[in-house]
Amino acid sequence: MSFDTPVNRIGTHSVKWDMMEKLYGVPAASGIAMWVADMEFRPPQVVQDAVEKMAAHGVYGYFGDDSRYLAAIRWWMQTRHGWDVPAEAIFTTHGLVNGTALCVDAFTQPGDAVVLMTPVYHAFARVIKGAGRSVTECPLVMQDGRQMMDFTAWDALMTGRETMLILCSPHNPGGRVWTVAELQGVADFCARHNLLLVSDEIHHDLVYPSQKHTAMPLAAPGIADRLVMMTATTKTFNIAGAHIGNVIITDPALRARFAERMNAMGISPNAFGMHMATAAYSPEGAVWVDGLMAYLDGNRQMFDAAVNAIPGLQSTPLEATYLAWVDFSGTGMTLPEMLARVEKGAGICTNHGTSFGTGGETFLRFNLAAPRAQVAEAVARLQRAFADLQ
Repeated sequence: MSFDTPVNRIGTHSVKWDMMEKLYGVPAASGIAMWVADMEFRPPQVVQDAVEKMAAHGVYGYFGDDSRYLAAIRWWMQTRHGWDVPAEAIFTTHGLVNGTALCVDAFTQPGDAVVLMTPVYHAFARVIKGAGRSVTECPLVMQDGRQMMDFTAWDALMTGRETMLILCSPHNPGGRVWTVAELQGVADFCARHNLLLVSDEIHHDLVYPSQKHTAMPLAAPGIADRLVMMTATTKTFNIAGAHIGNVIITDPALRARFAERMNAMGISPNAFGMHMATAAYSPEGAVWVDGLMAYLDGNRQMFDAAVNAIPGLQSTPLEATYLAWVDFSGTGMTLPEMLARVEKGAGICTNHGTSFGTGGETFLRFNLAAPRAQVAEAVARLQRAFADLQ
């Protein structure tokens, strides 16, 4: 497919487009949706074919015999990430927000605290607090425009109530691909404070040229007894509506605890998601992802060049993801002033940095996974909205 081909999603029950006016006051017909982290691209044809085959059959019963599905996951992780995943370690959840919630439920107790490296994906804090646990924020440090870990500072923030750390790798927002040394530092930090490590690696396929993502089991093989991995096809192939993800646990004791909670909550897979994921994790899917990343790299470069030319704005260099993280602090504007220009002036809907926790106060997150012409229109609008600064 051509990633330049626009797809009209208005009126399709798309939260990204059909909730714009209600939440932002920006009409979808004239606005640009750059908030929700799904893409404006159709998935690879092999995924479309799988759905059409289901539709042609016409009976939508319970899914059984997951051997091909598990084999596809194992093939993808080995081929794309050099990671050998045992079939018995794979649990299927209703996406990774559900996977995160299940981990919090299975491995922590009410009143426990969970460590987040902020600013970070907002759904983590939502499910943690919703489960009656609290969040201990460990702020990342911006150095030369890159988010960096500060374990010495974080050691001092531990209260003794923390029992889990949720890692976002690659990081959302900010797009950092953590180095092996940084991942080993996270593993050591978790061991030092007796924390279970949940590593959400949903963006691990969306890595730009010159960068290399390392799965946590490969970076720190000695922490299997405190490690839970989370991966999914949904972000990679733009099938988030399938609500399917994988929690991968190699340690038998942790696996038994997680299985117990899955059974207690009656979690079973969505058949559409199973077929779509099996089709996506294939040689055809791999070719599509390679093309996607080349296209997104072009969007990233164009967006950064245009935004960084606006005085007071700074786009964080992305190493992974399609989610640009733009700092507006150099404008000297208050948050309401900044949002008025972006939303009312430019008609662009973004994720507000405040929702990602400490460190996000002066930032907005922009979704760049759209036809290049749409991204170009967005940056032109931003340049006009901040024209008085130039």
